[in-house]
Amino acid sequence: MAGRAPPSGSGRSGSLSLVVATIGPAAPLTRLLDSLSRQTALPLEVIVVDQNDRDAPVAEAIGGAWPFPVVHLHTPGMRGASRGRNVGLRRASGAVVGFPDDDCWYPADCLARALALLADPDMGFVAGRPVDETGRTINGRFENAPQRIVRANVWTTSIEWLQFFRRDLLKSLDGYDETIGVGATTPWQSAEAQDLVLRALATGATGFYDPDMTGHHEELPVARSDPALRRKLRRYGRGMGHVLRRHGYGLVQFLRWSLRPLGGALIFLARRDVSRAKLHAAVAFGRLEGYVGRTIGE
Repeated sequence: MAGRAPPSGSGRSGSLSLVVATIGPAAPLTRLLDSLSRQTALPLEVIVVDQNDRDAPVAEAIGGAWPFPVVHLHTPGMRGASRGRNVGLRRASGAVVGFPDDDCWYPADCLARALALLADPDMGFVAGRPVDETGRTINGRFENAPQRIVRANVWTTSIEWLQFFRRDLLKSLDGYDETIGVGATTPWQSAEAQDLVLRALATGATGFYDPDMTGHHEELPVARSDPALRRKLRRYGRGMGHVLRRHGYGLVQFLRWSLRPLGGALIFLARRDVSRAKLHAAVAFGRLEGYVGRTIGE
């Protein structure tokens, strides 16, 4: 399956729905829609779940002459990316569903590659690699080689905005767990993508990771450290620790994912870079909080 070429030609796909949960400024959403309009395989529909209290900015952004239908679902008062995605999933009609972040954007062959991989009837879901526009992997560690997605590699093959699932599989899983992810009412502010994949794998579904199926996103500014970024990454760490515990990863596996940022903290401390050391320590401490199921302060 590695190296399989995406289908040639262009035109709207009759099988791919995209669901975008959004809150905040509309400019990034316009960039995403523009990248979708340049795809060699256009989506069947784009469903925008707008959690802003006022719908005017998003309505203006999506009101252009896009080469695919854009459905605007305004849900003021609703918060949480996973909740928003589930609202859009219930409206989606494509056989395949993907969940772009509102601030990501895709190379022209991304959707075609996803559909080519899912042409295999035994394939339940596929995932790709986040990169900057030079092709460098960003926002985490990701595998360099194509491979089946299994429990052992789910943390280096999965990110929510580069995953595409058969809709029937998503329906059988009841979509995302709304207690996990950014904006959830719990402390577990990340790892909803891995939770969804692990639940899919538990049903016997097959997933495949293709590092050549890439997408772009704003990069986390980890070269600097400030209290807001440390709080964000600690909350993300809590989500990962929670999902590790929830899905039965043992102490050895937990330590594997916690000692790495802790080691980074010690390295930066030895270099007298206290700011970066605090950032890595925040990640490690957040993962511990999630794994034990208890948070301490902010």
